[in-house]
Amino acid sequence: MKIIRFSIDGSIKYGLLENEDSVREISGSIYGQIETKNNTYSLAEVSLLSPCEPSKIVCVGLNYKAHIDEFKRDRSDIPEEPVLFLKPSTAVIGPDSNVELPDSSSQVDYEGELAVVIGKKARNVNIEEAGDVILGYTCANDVTARDLQRKDGQWTRGKGFDTFAPIGPWIATDINPENLRIQLYLNEELRQDSTTSNMIFPVLRLVSFISEIMTLLPGDIILTGTPEGVGQLKAGDNVRVEIEGIGTLKNTAVKRL
Repeated sequence: MKIIRFSIDGSIKYGLLENEDSVREISGSIYGQIETKNNTYSLAEVSLLSPCEPSKIVCVGLNYKAHIDEFKRDRSDIPEEPVLFLKPSTAVIGPDSNVELPDSSSQVDYEGELAVVIGKKARNVNIEEAGDVILGYTCANDVTARDLQRKDGQWTRGKGFDTFAPIGPWIATDINPENLRIQLYLNEELRQDSTTSNMIFPVLRLVSFISEIMTLLPGDIILTGTPEGVGQLKAGDNVRVEIEGIGTLKNTAVKRL
């Protein structure tokens, strides 16, 4: 199923996508036994929001060998354990929202990624149990002020601006994350094209590893790293992330006011 968070008539609701063009409203929480109401809406009449509201976004750096290569890093830089950083919850935006380019950066890059949505409180979860705490998957763009990332020597400022974590369009459950095609288009030009099978650390390993460090809460997001092909965003650019079995996340870059 595909779980949608949306607004209509000033109210925010959750729903299930039905027949690719209608939404059936969910009753209660999405982090348990999902029950639906009789209310249905046309997908065209609702406004899609970020599909969840994470308390934190845990991100994985350097998780594709080809991405390491494109930054001309030595293969000895391939990490022995996942490299982690955080984005604040305030960076989250949903489909069709604008990515704001700050004046303090002259190089803001896109990074298409598979996002894992946590469905249950998770602490010290082993790999065999990791799948049980995952609600589903969505598309993400780990927007990065690359010049500030290099300047600071750590990644908080460069990764943490408001609007720097587009996610959506919905949460897809019941899919296998091990070999999904992931693509990013900039102004209709294909810039990233890989599969999640090329990850250094696969999804279940990441969930287990992170849960040994910090407790993951329902709605939290794990960004699993980006493949090669990252590049710069400029005001007016349209960017979309497409992941097999999930859907398409579209956003537009604008100058920050």
